[in-house]
Amino acid sequence: MILIAERINGMFTDVKQAIADKDKKVIQDLAKRQTEAGAAYLDVNVGTAAADQEGTMEWLVESIQETCSTPLCLDSQKPGVIAGGLKVINPENGVLLNSTPLNKKSDEEVFDKYIEMADQVGPKANLIALTMDKNGVPQDTDTRVAIAAEIVSKAMEKGFDPQRLFIDPIVLPVKVPNAQVQPTNILAAMDQIKYLADPAPHMTVGLSNLSQGASERSLINRIFLAMAMSHGLDSAIADVFDTALVNAVATAEMLMNKQIYSDSFLKVYKSANK
Repeated sequence: MILIAERINGMFTDVKQAIADKDKKVIQDLAKRQTEAGAAYLDVNVGTAAADQEGTMEWLVESIQETCSTPLCLDSQKPGVIAGGLKVINPENGVLLNSTPLNKKSDEEVFDKYIEMADQVGPKANLIALTMDKNGVPQDTDTRVAIAAEIVSKAMEKGFDPQRLFIDPIVLPVKVPNAQVQPTNILAAMDQIKYLADPAPHMTVGLSNLSQGASERSLINRIFLAMAMSHGLDSAIADVFDTALVNAVATAEMLMNKQIYSDSFLKVYKSANK
């Protein structure tokens, strides 16, 4: 499981304040602790914490790279903000561009722009693409799969290796009225997305969105994550500080025969990921 750590995000109060104060220490501490907790990537999202999102993304990337070589996941649906981070990125560490829809009303070519940016960085640059288009987030399985198929097809036409592609079928808050059917729709979509190419593209989700506003957030997140892993999910933007969640990932991988069982399999998993 490729865990993308979620905490360097301007939506969190401590990060928002650190951005306002230009306090590198808060950002660097989160980068180091999330890396130690087993993050494969560190998600970097300015959010609404600054008016100058491009400059702030650049500052965040520079601050993290001063102390940490963990690959970064630059998170914005604005190509200019991603470009700001790429100005100072160390391409040797690897980078994940997060995220682009297939298209949107204000920019029909947005997917092409993200592909071009990833290719300019080089083969260590991967891309998260949302099963979303100019009509918004689909509410059914078939539309999610159709958009995913178009994403994969378009990437292949441009010579972009599907193994550098992460498809995000977009989880929605389960607490929202009439949204409880969505986790089942997403799992059904995953069952088909994994066959869109051989080898298959990666699949990821913004896991914490699922439990937004709910009382049992950790429980909801980890149960769905284990369920989704059995349908082909191999990545998630998640809280790597949530020990129960990370233990659920380790256990699911062991039960799916991706890790060798031993009585200390949890310790082995954590040690290997560190």
